Amino acid sequence: MGAQRLPPLPTIQELIRLYQLRAKKQLSQNFLLDMNLTRKIVRMAGPLQGGFVCEVGPGPGGITRPLLNTKANHVAVLEKDRRFMPSLKMLSDAAEGRMSVYEGDVLDFNFEHIIPKDLAQPWNAAPPNIHIIGNLPFSVSTPLLIKWLAAISTQSGPWTFGRTKLTLTFQKEVAERMVARIMTRQRCRLSIMCQYLCDVQLKFIIPGRAFVPPPDVDVGVVHIVPKVRPLIQLPFPLVEKVASHVCHYRQKYIRRGIETLFPVHREDLVEEMFEASGVDPQSRSYMLSVREIGHLCHAYSNICSRESDIYGYDYRSPENAAKVRRKNEILTELIEQQVLHGTDPMN
Repeated sequence: MGAQRLPPLPTIQELIRLYQLRAKKQLSQNFLLDMNLTRKIVRMAGPLQGGFVCEVGPGPGGITRPLLNTKANHVAVLEKDRRFMPSLKMLSDAAEGRMSVYEGDVLDFNFEHIIPKDLAQPWNAAPPNIHIIGNLPFSVSTPLLIKWLAAISTQSGPWTFGRTKLTLTFQKEVAERMVARIMTRQRCRLSIMCQYLCDVQLKFIIPGRAFVPPPDVDVGVVHIVPKVRPLIQLPFPLVEKVASHVCHYRQKYIRRGIETLFPVHREDLVEEMFEASGVDPQSRSYMLSVREIGHLCHAYSNICSRESDIYGYDYRSPENAAKVRRKNEILTELIEQQVLHGTDPMN
């Protein structure tokens, strides 16, 4: 059975003129009007036959149309900007029951209420025939990604139904960070958080000039599939905390970042963390594999389980920040003394 086709409709450009739609800068909106590119994004999601598709941020419907021209059973679109509702309603009417339109903010929308429960699959089975697709506004893309990664880690939200796949757009720089390997300049906290939970692929790059209005950056299309078994078997907030501290001082040894996990007088815990993890304290963050980050996370978790006050420690609190500054001042004085007098002040 071939893909279902929509009846003749006004073009996206005609709808934009008809409803006097303009991209709002404050919402980071950029329309993708090239139907060859929107069809390519849809192809990157994989086979959609018989599936349920959630499109986030459809705008005037540039990606929605090629989605409706596939063999997907149903396309549900979620749009925050009500200016686009008339054009989306026109598409929904033309789709004859295969499309539903929801108005809301993706950051707090409850997908469990709209996804058919009969599509659910066990977590260790193949991914369900459920797909999340979207051309995300730049302002929301990274916070939304972190929120969704946290949901993947607890198998909640759209991942109540199994390992639901995502095909999303990000700024090229963010997309490259998501897939960055060790020893590359893009390697960062986001690389670790994505890769320990998911298989992530950067499918292709869309030049900024293809959008209206054209952003100052190019855009990457990323395909994300949750792993059956995360590479780090620990709670998401703990992994995120350790990864953030490890990657905070990118050009310094990771010891500097690990030190900020503990009070200034607990050098013993810093030493314990490196000894237990087997990770070289003179490594830099971009040199570490996800497995090595996992060793650090497990070492930190063991310390926190023994000393309950450690997990809540925040070196950025005013009191702790003052102690850190004083420690750095003392170290600076010692180094200057060594340089000026040619002596070892530690003896």
